[in-house]
Amino acid sequence: GFTDHVALGNEEWNPWDAEEKNELAASQQRYEAHLKMIKYARSHLEQTSLRVQIWGKAAIGLYLWQHIFGGHLEPADVTAQWREGSQNAGKTYFSFLTGPSVVPGYFSVEAEHVVLVLNGREPAKVAYATQWLHYAQTLMETRKIRHVAVVLLGNEQCNNAWVQPYLKRNGGFVNLLFVTYDYALVNEEDIFQWPLGVATYRSFPVVEPSWSMLHDPRSYLCNFLGTVYKNSSRETLIEILKQDGLDKLCWIAAREQWQPQETNASFKNYQDALLQSDLTLCPVGINTECYRIYEACSYGSLPVIEDVMTPGDCGNSSMYHSAPLQLLKTMGAPFIFIKDWKELPAILEKEKKMSLQEKIQRRKKLLEWYRNFKAWMRQKFINILENSFLPSDKG
Repeated sequence: GFTDHVALGNEEWNPWDAEEKNELAASQQRYEAHLKMIKYARSHLEQTSLRVQIWGKAAIGLYLWQHIFGGHLEPADVTAQWREGSQNAGKTYFSFLTGPSVVPGYFSVEAEHVVLVLNGREPAKVAYATQWLHYAQTLMETRKIRHVAVVLLGNEQCNNAWVQPYLKRNGGFVNLLFVTYDYALVNEEDIFQWPLGVATYRSFPVVEPSWSMLHDPRSYLCNFLGTVYKNSSRETLIEILKQDGLDKLCWIAAREQWQPQETNASFKNYQDALLQSDLTLCPVGINTECYRIYEACSYGSLPVIEDVMTPGDCGNSSMYHSAPLQLLKTMGAPFIFIKDWKELPAILEKEKKMSLQEKIQRRKKLLEWYRNFKAWMRQKFINILENSFLPSDKG
């Protein structure tokens, strides 16, 4: 290295100076690396004092992960046998697994805390969900996992009695239950209401609001694409639209039979209808809450909701007294709620008189509300898990 220094020419050269400088630089680097390590360890401690594995065994798991958590999945292909993703949130490291290949006993359980996403809508689904619960119970008994929470696509009549014995409060092992629809047993302690969300089983996408979605005039006042059941309020709705010739101003595509699987064309049609109309009509089905409400929000089309209770066991809980749609109402959803479709002509008359500027403001408010709603649900979910699963500081 000597010749290198000589080559510097007429600079005064001190052979010791360089070493001191190097030593100083090296110790500075060591110090910074050390600081970085402490910082990293500390942030890591803060971030990941909890590791939670979510097993997505129902389509609403995708709403939880992709829409509410904004999480990604690899591979992106929705038909893949196995998909996974992870993210840090709060003090928790979440990993998410889904796909047909995720089968009890055939994947590694990599966290002591598990969230099981299940479908309890009908007997066949309940039987499948029960197998998963028994698997989780075995893992609990063999001390492989410590806590279990369940996110449940509930029955549309809120007939969820089968899940009750699994709850800790009833001698079971499930710490927390998040359940869709206005389940009367929601208590905000260990049973929480969860949003139905969009129809992820039909691959409804995460929609990013665009400039044109907000600002462009829309061709239709309203839309309703769906099944019209005999003797239902949906029949009344169609009659009212036809009577006043309002069906000419709205995108109406009624069918008599429900179709579980969309074709690409019918799905594109549906998305266009949401994007091209100012209002989305949401008549009740088996339950008042439907995917259409959340899908309309995704495209800035204001839901007009038939605000009536459907038959069954859903209703007010000890925490909420605004059924149906307690969760959405509590969160201040800026929707139009009506008790009878006879109110619709007056609403559409008002729509005709609205300026584009007013509609733009309303869309902004709706999209902003929906974004905040998802962020709030995410934060609430994380807080509930952390409060329940982390040892309390109270000793």
